[in-house]
Amino acid sequence: QVQLVESGGGSVQSGESLRLSCAASGYTYSNYRMGWFRQAPGKEREGVAGIRSAGSAIYADSVKGRFTISRDNAKNTLYLQMNNLKPEDTAMYFCAANFENWRPILWLLRGESYNFWGQGTQVTVSS
Repeated sequence: QVQLVESGGGSVQSGESLRLSCAASGYTYSNYRMGWFRQAPGKEREGVAGIRSAGSAIYADSVKGRFTISRDNAKNTLYLQMNNLKPEDTAMYFCAANFENWRPILWLLRGESYNFWGQGTQVTVSS
């Protein structure tokens, strides 16, 4: 049974940093592509960053240069380092997983690419 558990969210001031973690269990983590998504109240879910099983990554334009996705296959954990946070980054953040299928990397930012989702962790950025 695949389980994804996010942590690391919180309330910060604009310009500060947070690191989100997603602990995975129930599958061979290293064979899976992973992604971070977010959803703010009244808005659609947005793909933030994705990382292939082999490690190549892609970012939404809105976070490029500020966020870094990484994975530690030995610890079965996905990370999202978020620097220079802005109020518009306020949202519930979710991690997602699915078996790697080597589709074009843009698919890593699409929710339909993932079968497994965590419960989310809230990030609130005040100005």
